[in-house]
Amino acid sequence: MSRAIKHLLIGGLIIMTIAVPTASPANEFKLTIVNPQALYDPSPNGYSTAVIAPLGARIAYISGQGGQDSTGTLSPDFAVQVKQAYANLHAALEGIGARPDQVAKLTVFVVDHDMSKLEVLTRNVKDMFGEAPPAQTLVPVPKLAIDPMLFEVEATVILE
Repeated sequence: MSRAIKHLLIGGLIIMTIAVPTASPANEFKLTIVNPQALYDPSPNGYSTAVIAPLGARIAYISGQGGQDSTGTLSPDFAVQVKQAYANLHAALEGIGARPDQVAKLTVFVVDHDMSKLEVLTRNVKDMFGEAPPAQTLVPVPKLAIDPMLFEVEATVILE
């Protein structure tokens, strides 16, 4: 084997080794919240424009959590369903060994959305995520999987 090829192979192996992502130590894990000054600041409304995951993190997806309690009962009240859905999301996070500060993105589905529902949504997001809310998309829908269901939240979670 020629000397040039040996150097290319060794150099390639070094580059490939350097390029392999490694997870950050647990105490360094942090999502980076980005709200560019050129855009409207969404944080008072309980969401962020963008979230950057640390290099090497794994991604988990939590399916839509509705407002059913542990017996499957749904309250007819929108605010009660939203509160229960976020409690269910928190339980799902615990089930995969994650915390709320590891949620990068939420997608919420609201039946017959109107502006009066935003305060309920914002309050629940702030209660769960504090001053560093994840990116979020609200999708108004005419109905969800079960007729009495008024709200559903799904999450993209960055694992350490």
